[in-house]
Amino acid sequence: MNQDNCQTLFFESEHINVANWQLMSVQIEQQTQVTQISALVGTIEKLRMIKTADEIASIKQAAAIGDQALANILPLIKEGITERELAIELDYQMAKLGSEEVSFATILGFGERSALPHGIPSSRKLKQGDLILIDFGAVMNGYRSDMTRTFVFGKADAKQKHIYQLVQEAQQAAIDKLTEGISGQTLYEQSANILLSSDYKDYAGEGLGHGVGLQLHEQPFLGPDCKTIIEQGCVITIEPGIYIPGWGGIRIEDDVVLTENGLEIMTQAPKNLQEL
Repeated sequence: MNQDNCQTLFFESEHINVANWQLMSVQIEQQTQVTQISALVGTIEKLRMIKTADEIASIKQAAAIGDQALANILPLIKEGITERELAIELDYQMAKLGSEEVSFATILGFGERSALPHGIPSSRKLKQGDLILIDFGAVMNGYRSDMTRTFVFGKADAKQKHIYQLVQEAQQAAIDKLTEGISGQTLYEQSANILLSSDYKDYAGEGLGHGVGLQLHEQPFLGPDCKTIIEQGCVITIEPGIYIPGWGGIRIEDDVVLTENGLEIMTQAPKNLQEL
């Protein structure tokens, strides 16, 4: 559209600061015939919920890079390696496989630090019996993946096995229920019903997942108040978790998409409890 004929301009008010707005408003007044300026709140975000075939293909490529990068670092997990060393190696492997950048700062925690949902990798060294939580993603054509896997270094004890099974069942309950037309709230409830009826209900994560695409966190945000309906082409994460301060955390996360042929899980790394 020729700017000389444009009389109404919409802008994303949640993403423009005062300084930028002041500069833009002067240019709009001097260079255009715009007579009405209106704020858009949430409109673009709703449009971006539904991905095209090309967008989905890019996210699947990013997810495949993440799958392979994770497989590549598993042999490097040895006693004494630090969280930071392992995270750096994972980031390197994703770059080597073609990722444009990391989807977000890699989250990686050993032992009690795995209870930090957004823990920054530290100098903490790996010890026998530690939980290992790794949350990471790759980027392809600007589109992001997001996956979490949790392992045990050495032999898993009864508590680790039990909580892992709870989280796995909670994730599968949501995946099994995910069909076109379901609300984010109903999907969340499938998972929450399992975690909140367990002995660890006080340590369950607050939400179930979120949309993912050009940004790591997009609409919808799956939780108890999410009325958004999941439609065909919507790419979301399913990531229940239990986080116990001083003990550790267990999260399992996958990227999934609703297609004309049903649900497709885009992240393919094994989800059985692995003792490394």
